[in-house]
Amino acid sequence: MTKSLRLGIAGLGTVGAGVIKIVQQNAALLSARSGVSVEVTAVCAQSRTKNRGVDLSNYAWEDDPVTLAKRDDVDVYVELMGGEDGPAKASVEAALGAGKHVVTANKALLAHHGHALASAAETAKVSLRFEAAVAGGIPVIKALTEGLAGNKITRIMGVMNGTCNYILTRMEHSGLPYDQIFEEANKLGFLEADPNLDVGGIDAAHKLVLLSSIAYGTQVDFGAAQLQGIGEISIDDITAAKDMGYRIKLLGLSQMTDHGLEQTMQPCLVPYNSPLGQLEGGTNMVVIEGDNVGQIVLRGAGAGEGPTASAVMGDVMDIARGINIPTFGIPAAQLTSAPAAQSTTPSAYYIRTSLRDAPGVLANIARALGDASISIDRLRQQNHEGDSAPVLIVTHPTEPANVDKALKAIATNKDTTSDPIALKIVEV
Repeated sequence: MTKSLRLGIAGLGTVGAGVIKIVQQNAALLSARSGVSVEVTAVCAQSRTKNRGVDLSNYAWEDDPVTLAKRDDVDVYVELMGGEDGPAKASVEAALGAGKHVVTANKALLAHHGHALASAAETAKVSLRFEAAVAGGIPVIKALTEGLAGNKITRIMGVMNGTCNYILTRMEHSGLPYDQIFEEANKLGFLEADPNLDVGGIDAAHKLVLLSSIAYGTQVDFGAAQLQGIGEISIDDITAAKDMGYRIKLLGLSQMTDHGLEQTMQPCLVPYNSPLGQLEGGTNMVVIEGDNVGQIVLRGAGAGEGPTASAVMGDVMDIARGINIPTFGIPAAQLTSAPAAQSTTPSAYYIRTSLRDAPGVLANIARALGDASISIDRLRQQNHEGDSAPVLIVTHPTEPANVDKALKAIATNKDTTSDPIALKIVEV
């Protein structure tokens, strides 16, 4: 082997340790497949003494990731620290400025600064790769930029946060409420340091906007994504959805329309027996629809040491092979600024609220729906104690604006005893 590709790894958590294991254990395989010797030369982390289950004795240590990114013996800077700003952003900028390739798993960094960083990479004629930032071990970035490059992408949807999927499926199987399962997930270490990144839909939306940029040739615009987390989902919602043949998933959806780019991340009902409905635990799934390929489904582990480290190494191997594709599939200067669009596509909706148990109350709610041009498909009042009655309504397909109008009317009705929630029913 006459040539080597030297890695500097910043961040030695679960994923960083996993990358080192792959390099150490599969060295011969990596060399055979790339034609170069892939090796780690230097690392950086907050603690030098922590036991990470890998031998670091042969690697130089840097306390500052910016210094690591500029080292002469680093060809590829691998950023695995996380965070949209701070050391992650500074070190990636330093690496690109020094003419180093960059591989990152940092979806927040790219969701907020992706266009500028992609421009910097192109100016330096180096690669900026981020397969591990979206859906763990699923090679969805490579699918969009390479395998589906001959397609006009018409829609992307998927379950992209394993923690939310774990919480929702665990609620269903255990019959336990959201708060209890949330605490369980937290104790198991499934939640981010800021749990709202997971349950608020922020983490998943970071991933969705990155896919949108590649799919539609647009500049990343996280601020345009519409977010709704899973915190309001009750065990009654889970049970009611199952009774109707559905499961609730935190579903991302993006599509380019005549009005602009729709990007939503929100809990939805999907058919129980559909590929998305069958997802259990922390599994992720991305569904891509193109004008020539039709619909393809990518499914796999959305997080974890092995799957995410595998995605990192997939990017490293492309760099080792001399493959340099623009960060978002086309040159950054050609990425357009798409206007954000609200969905106007009619869908059926599941609506839950609680009403005062008195004559004529249901008629008033039905009138509020009618005034918003919404037709009721099904209505059920659950068993209850006291003066407040939970009510579940399924509508016929209607536009989202009609649902918003109806929810405002229901929420301000004197007979309403809890704020209504509405979940879109997506037939996939």
